[in-house]
Amino acid sequence: MRRIALLATGSALVVGMMTWPASRHAEAAPTAFVHPGVTVSRAQLDFTRGKVAAGAQPWKSAFDQMTASKYADLNRTPKPRATVECGSYSNPNLGCTDEREDAIAAYTDALAWYITRDDRYAKKSIQLMDAWSAVIKQHTNSNAPLQTGWAGSSWPRAAEIIKYTYTGGWANSGRFATMLRTVYLPEVIGGSNSNGNWELSMTEAAVGISVFLEDKSSYDKAMARFRTRAAAYVYLSSDGDLPKTVPSQHLDTRAKIVSYWQGQSTFVTGLTQETCRDFTHTGYGISAMSHVAETSRIQGQDLYGTDVGERLRQALGFQAKYQLGAAVPSWLCGGSLKLGLGPVTEVGYNALHNRLGIAMSNTQTLTERQRPAGSDNLFVAWETLTHGDNPS
Repeated sequence: MRRIALLATGSALVVGMMTWPASRHAEAAPTAFVHPGVTVSRAQLDFTRGKVAAGAQPWKSAFDQMTASKYADLNRTPKPRATVECGSYSNPNLGCTDEREDAIAAYTDALAWYITRDDRYAKKSIQLMDAWSAVIKQHTNSNAPLQTGWAGSSWPRAAEIIKYTYTGGWANSGRFATMLRTVYLPEVIGGSNSNGNWELSMTEAAVGISVFLEDKSSYDKAMARFRTRAAAYVYLSSDGDLPKTVPSQHLDTRAKIVSYWQGQSTFVTGLTQETCRDFTHTGYGISAMSHVAETSRIQGQDLYGTDVGERLRQALGFQAKYQLGAAVPSWLCGGSLKLGLGPVTEVGYNALHNRLGIAMSNTQTLTERQRPAGSDNLFVAWETLTHGDNPS
């Protein structure tokens, strides 16, 4: 356990204690990695495939939405670059959108292949992955870590499905692995001291890449960093008077913590570090949390049964309540919220409500209202299809 002493009105208070896991069991890499095993498993894919074939809802409408999207276009032309340069708020945007969308398209095509067994989709996914692995060398400018995290979250999802289910062969899978190992992993494995959604997205990418590479050391490092960041991203009343913190950020006074939490000084269960920024960025953080927890579950370690699951449940419920139109109290973000949570609730809701039987009324209402969940055009895609009421 690590303690950070916070000074308030001249008195030393021990608050915001960051509790490191007592054992490494919860984040240790598995003895043997499960494939496909990044966010979605073979059992989940088989369940989805069966539902689509039977014309069952909401999976059939979700599949139709996916295959009608630009990401499933078999005429799509990949647009790889040696250097992807991304500044703040995508200024400049030199290959940023192209990379993210080609990665989502590769994943979309991989899903379409698995569900339809139409070779054209598998070959298109391979074409997109091969185009980028032949060219890209680096990410630059201020948003490079986040951009790498976003694209690096989608690439291994696609690669896992193609490598481990497509029997037509993927000659350049080794080159793709080298791309992930040399271009993406070094950029995301060290984390970030920016807003929490950055590091959560980056650790999601690092975990997924580690699974594809079967890199146990990187998996352990990424998962441990994720546990620390997740605890510091969503507040629980059990944390104490103030939220937990990430040691490397040196948030060692109440004033620093309040500033980092977008000026919010009243802390209640389910509040996130970016709630008072806007719900869109909050959704990025929540989504990455659910994706890592789901990958960990597939790989044999349960994070839903730890504080990660409780933080995810509370964050979903808190944000869903206001996204659904609840009045905003004056103590919360000055009485005004910037809504727009996005299609990010399916994975966490399915795991916590459907598998574990936890009541999540606000999250359920929002999830069902937003079905079929599409893509955020960054790193979230088709989760009603893959995780909607999926017991596998």
